[in-house]
Amino acid sequence: MSTDRFHRAWRQWLRHLWSDRSDIARVLNTEALARLEAQITASEHHHSGEIRLCVEAALPWRYLHKGASPRERALSMFGKLRVWDTEHNNGVLVYLLLADRAVELVADRGLHRHIDPDQWQALIRSMEPLLREGRHEAALQQTIAALDEALRHWFPVRGDQRNPNELPNQADLR
Repeated sequence: MSTDRFHRAWRQWLRHLWSDRSDIARVLNTEALARLEAQITASEHHHSGEIRLCVEAALPWRYLHKGASPRERALSMFGKLRVWDTEHNNGVLVYLLLADRAVELVADRGLHRHIDPDQWQALIRSMEPLLREGRHEAALQQTIAALDEALRHWFPVRGDQRNPNELPNQADLR
C-alpha cells in the first residue's frame, strides 16, 4: 500500500472512530429534523411512494473493519429499515454518512425502473456542494423535493385511492 493511500485510510478510520450521534445533532438540530419529517409527510400525501431518511454519524466498527463502502452500508440499512417492504415497491432510502460526507440513494425496484442511474448520480452530485458548505438540511430538503417530484410523476395518488403511511417519516439517526 502506498504511503498516501495508507494515510487516507488511517484518516478515514479516525474520522469514524471519533464520530458519534452528537455529531448528528450538531448538523441537524431538533427543529431541522422536524422540518424534514414534515416535508416527507407532506410529500407522501401526493404519491404512494415512501421516503425514508437515515443519517449516520459513522460506520459501525464491523463495517469499517471489513472496508465496507457507504453504498454497502446504505444497502444494508435499506433492508434493516424495511424500505423494500411497501405495497408498490416504491420506497426510497436517503442515506447520509456524516464521517465521509457521503450520500447514497437506494430505491426499491418499482421506482428504480423509472429512474436512470445517471439521474440518481446527478441528484447525489447536486447535494455534495451543500454538504461541503455544512448545509445538511438544505441538501436533504432539495433531495426530498426531487424525490417527491419523481414519485408524484410515477406513483400519483388518484382521487379516492387508499394511501397508507407504510414507513416512519422521521429520520433514523445512528
